[in-house]
Amino acid sequence: MQKEQRPAVAGWFTAEDGAVCLLGSRCEGCGTPYFPRNTLACRNPQCAAPKDGSELVDYQFSTRGRIWSYADARYQPPPPYVSPDPFEPYIVAAVELEVEQMVILGQVVRGVTVEDLAVGMPVELTVGVLYEDEDAEHTVWMWRPVDA
Repeated sequence: MQKEQRPAVAGWFTAEDGAVCLLGSRCEGCGTPYFPRNTLACRNPQCAAPKDGSELVDYQFSTRGRIWSYADARYQPPPPYVSPDPFEPYIVAAVELEVEQMVILGQVVRGVTVEDLAVGMPVELTVGVLYEDEDAEHTVWMWRPVDA
């Protein structure tokens, strides 16, 4: 029997109907995007919108970008991060999104090595299992190289 899948971080992404998308907010006044979601006020000093948060709306980020930087994580992060036992090294990539031109950090899908990656390589958003317990698989967004 397959375990239920639950987001490891509620409200930061969705994977409904197989479509993975990061969730954030955007200022309607100036268009500045925020990830994770900003609910207070636009922090863009050049924005003319009211500073009471009334201009912030929910926003779904683009799902493709290019690798800006990446690193091989060979150490087990300390709590509260939950990792598989035994620990498995993984790759983290900073990806500049196509539309928003902002950098979002995330793990790279398992099976990809640092030798498979390059700065500027196109990647797309997907979902993967961060860890599992007796009740569920806890999922996060991950980056997957786009086939040429």
